Amino acid sequence: MRERLRFVSFKLDRLPSGECRARVTLAWPDGPRFEGEARGLASQAGELRCAAQACLQGLAQAVQDPAFELVGVKAVRAFDATVVIVSLGLPGKSEGPRVVGSCLTEGDPPRGAAVAVLNATNRLLARRGPARA
Repeated sequence: MRERLRFVSFKLDRLPSGECRARVTLAWPDGPRFEGEARGLASQAGELRCAAQACLQGLAQAVQDPAFELVGVKAVRAFDATVVIVSLGLPGKSEGPRVVGSCLTEGDPPRGAAVAVLNATNRLLARRGPARA
């Protein structure tokens, strides 16, 4: 099995300004850590998007190619649980291939959005092998 980028930590702060700030830390096994941060609206949809963007920021530091952009993120109720689903694309290619990731979560949908991004991208990164920054 090839190396996969690991999810180390997640933190979401709701700011008095009506915004939120998400911080995600990723790491290669026995390797360096990469931190991503993003800000967004402090709403259910805004927090999901912010968390997914923070994970993409950390991912961009760990792996320069391929780069991904967030197409969409959504939390849905299915099978008596909350599933967060993300869709990622390649920058500037609206008709290009998409990658989808998901995470089953109960208590923390924004964290689930960050994990869903990593679940989607790790499948691709594991296929082509480790590519460290």
